[in-house]
Amino acid sequence: MRGPRALPAPPSGRGDAEELRTSITNLVDNAVKYSTDVVRITVAVAAPSPDSVWVRVQDRGVGIPRKQLKRIFRRFYRVQTRGFKQVKGTGLGLYIVRSIAHAHGGRVFAQSEGEGRGATFTLELPRLAS
Repeated sequence: MRGPRALPAPPSGRGDAEELRTSITNLVDNAVKYSTDVVRITVAVAAPSPDSVWVRVQDRGVGIPRKQLKRIFRRFYRVQTRGFKQVKGTGLGLYIVRSIAHAHGGRVFAQSEGEGRGATFTLELPRLAS
């Protein structure tokens, strides 16, 4: 009989706790805001390489038109989605996430298959040495 198996230590990133909290909160808040009536969000942490850690927020919401994926991180930019309720906001949330990511030596990027297909946001940060 085998005993309990030890779980691997979760990957660790480095940075200012409050700023990183703000980044993740902004990503989760957007996922909720741009969801349909049923909110389904997945938040995951991964270490795709020895040098980086990812925090990934995925929703099954309204999605983002492909032409707008690079623009969404601009200051005051708001995606206009057909047939969806007007979401309140300033257009600064993703800009702030990008600014914080860059200040920590990381980056943020978005993926979406288009309108109605949800979106995935990935915050990539330098990984702490073990």
